[in-house]
Amino acid sequence: MNAARPTLAQLRLFVAVADHGTFSTAAAELGLSQSTLSEAIATLERTLGRPLLRRTRTGVTLTDAGTRALDHARSAVLAVDDLHLALHDDAALKGTLTIASYRSAGMHLLAPVLASLRRTHPHLDVRITDGETDGEGGLRLIRDGQADVGLITVPDDAPLLTYPLIRDDYLAVFPARRGRTPTTWTEIAAHPLLLSPAGNTCNRTLRPHLHAHGVTDPHVIEVAEDDVILAMVEHGLGIALQPRLAVTPLRAGLIALPLPTPLTRTLSIAVRPGRANLPHISALISALRAHVTPHATGLPLSAD
Repeated sequence: MNAARPTLAQLRLFVAVADHGTFSTAAAELGLSQSTLSEAIATLERTLGRPLLRRTRTGVTLTDAGTRALDHARSAVLAVDDLHLALHDDAALKGTLTIASYRSAGMHLLAPVLASLRRTHPHLDVRITDGETDGEGGLRLIRDGQADVGLITVPDDAPLLTYPLIRDDYLAVFPARRGRTPTTWTEIAAHPLLLSPAGNTCNRTLRPHLHAHGVTDPHVIEVAEDDVILAMVEHGLGIALQPRLAVTPLRAGLIALPLPTPLTRTLSIAVRPGRANLPHISALISALRAHVTPHATGLPLSAD
């Protein structure tokens, strides 16, 4: 007699509980009762002969077996979903396309592309999520299938397909009254530095660059919102080190100067291997690549 096998429905429920961290939240999202969801997970655990989730008073955590099982379960669910997507008529895209993007990339690159995509594929729903929320700059969102496409920076060793789009240089932003004399590392070290939070991709990129050029113990003020950072610069609370896209268009009371030693990030389209040819993902990739070609070295700042 063949051993019992987990069903796709059970695996889908397991992934949902693992992602949400509680049965109640997952049940609400899935439109199920908690008891139905709990019994489905218990049946899956009996089928596999291992406990997958550890119940606590605040939610659930993965057991060792659950951690090992999650990637396989996620891949199985994603593969079946992708099978359906691959058979859709390219000319009549439907469903939901989830994009992980940084705020600046969403504003300058995604918005015009999505406007065009809506005209050609009006029945395709688009959801945009913040690429910084996973603590890995969007990598985990794509790797786990929670986002279909990323518009993010991607390390060379990331297990993702990437299509480089734009090189975006980092700038030092000062109050305009400073003037346009080129800045130095000594000057930068003398000011409080207004940076994104420690887990943010920009912060992780800037810190070693600063250290390599003698700025080893800066006074850093971490601020989550780009607009707040720039407002604080205007009021003399420090200087900002930001990618060009993040400060475009530049406020009238500010100037942005190149760093003494250049630092550049590359924004790329990132896709989980095997998914780039799915119709809805392929449509976005083509639209993005066509749109940004004229701006391959970055977008200009507003004229002074």
